[in-house]
Amino acid sequence: MPGHANRPAGSPAAGGPAFLAVGKVRRPHGVTGDVLVELYTDFPERLQPNAVIYAGETHNPLTIRRQRTHNDGVLLAFDDFTTPEQVGRFRNQMLYIVLADAVELPEGEFYYYELLGLSVLDESGKPLGKVTEIMQTGANDVYVVTDDAGHEILLPAIADVILDVDLDSEIMKVHLLPGLVEDGDRDS
Repeated sequence: MPGHANRPAGSPAAGGPAFLAVGKVRRPHGVTGDVLVELYTDFPERLQPNAVIYAGETHNPLTIRRQRTHNDGVLLAFDDFTTPEQVGRFRNQMLYIVLADAVELPEGEFYYYELLGLSVLDESGKPLGKVTEIMQTGANDVYVVTDDAGHEILLPAIADVILDVDLDSEIMKVHLLPGLVEDGDRDS
């Protein structure tokens, strides 16, 4: 039941974000205006020359001039920015794509923004709360479900736990494995 690391941001459009984060600029690199980007996407191939991405909260459009892999991220250069001083303004800013340009995921896979806010029910239909956060642990994601009283349940995003995700109804049905919830927590 994987999610994808594209993080939501931007103005909501029809209930969802207008932009998806694909990375974060760390710092300028070299002397020709490259920036080191930490990737937040499972689809880095979309960050190719001539692609347009958007920087920062104002979604400043940038056209990619050059891209190459570097350690765990990528180095990007943008049209009209040729010095470290010029690209320094993008340090620690998020990079986005327009949601309409997002890769369509296979059935059963979801972007994080689609899961956040879903109502979570156990197998009997008892409400457990809403998905308020998604933690990346390496082995599998963990969905943080928070009830009205602020109690949290940590649900591993595995097939044995996540039974169904219905985006139209905004409901996630789950099977609570022993130990995920204290018996007293379910009665409160």
